[in-house]
Amino acid sequence: MPEPLSAHPGLSLGHAVLRVSDLERALAFYRDALGLVEVARHRGMVFLSGGERHHDLALIESRSLRRDASDRLPGLHHLAFRVGDDLDTLRTVRDRLRDMGIPILGTSDHRVSQSLYLCDPDGVLIELYVDADPAIWRADPAAVAHVGPLEL
Repeated sequence: MPEPLSAHPGLSLGHAVLRVSDLERALAFYRDALGLVEVARHRGMVFLSGGERHHDLALIESRSLRRDASDRLPGLHHLAFRVGDDLDTLRTVRDRLRDMGIPILGTSDHRVSQSLYLCDPDGVLIELYVDADPAIWRADPAAVAHVGPLEL
């Protein structure tokens, strides 16, 4: 059996993305009640930070509340796990997942981080990522809203 990712010291929960029924109402709660700071917006998403990372939470408004559109109901959008600090680590994780027969859904360059995406056995979207130089988001917090192609 392969060594678990948790055996690598770089693994940690990096951020969560929530689908919400009312973006501005949710933003007011997380910003005003909990003290998170809005750092960027992109395609209907709001990125919030507690100050130590480029973002700790992202909110995305549900487009539909129909019962047959469960992927659009309020709730968890995806979980993101930081797996290290460099693209070689991300490549190693990708190769390990492929060897296990776990499909990679895609990759993205978020400028502040580089990511690959997969689903858990129940269909929960999982993002595995490595952080870029923190100077990028410290100089430009809105950089967190960048989504571009990533070739691993």
